[in-house]
Amino acid sequence: MGILQKPKLAKPICGITFASDIVLSAVISEMEKILGSIEDQTLPFDFSSFTDYYREEMGTELKKIFLSFVDLVDPGSLASIKIKTNKIEESWAIEGKRKINLDPGYINSAKLVLASTKDFSHRIYIGEGIYGDVQLRFWKGQFRASEWTYPDYKTDTALDFFHRVREKYKKQVKKYEQKNKL
Repeated sequence: MGILQKPKLAKPICGITFASDIVLSAVISEMEKILGSIEDQTLPFDFSSFTDYYREEMGTELKKIFLSFVDLVDPGSLASIKIKTNKIEESWAIEGKRKINLDPGYINSAKLVLASTKDFSHRIYIGEGIYGDVQLRFWKGQFRASEWTYPDYKTDTALDFFHRVREKYKKQVKKYEQKNKL
């Protein structure tokens, strides 16, 4: 019989896909109210070349940015974080059409997990109508994609960023564990 243990804390991240008329700093400010201060981020990059999935709803010339946050979170809080980010998406919608898409998730030593409202064969229900989706797994020194990994999460920009976040996470969790052993 295994021994029940609390999971290690995780490093929260968020991908923000946004229309060209969005004031990104205002959206980021709203994210900080949920997850605290931004620790790192990518530069905005062209998202439109990856998919046309959002074109009808959000328009063309979409941009994307990835963020990480200073404070660690309980990975069990991912469902409630996704519900809060959905409310932010709704607040920016115009006539029922989103202008932003928020993909909250977390990184730990082994993986990058995103939250989703949609069920699929590779997603696990985590509560409150939300599913966890392992987009990348860390194996043999690097993040590895699966056949369902979103194309923008496989780019050099994304992978470099996620590696950087993972390294910061490892140092932060080690410091946290040392502090709490006392």
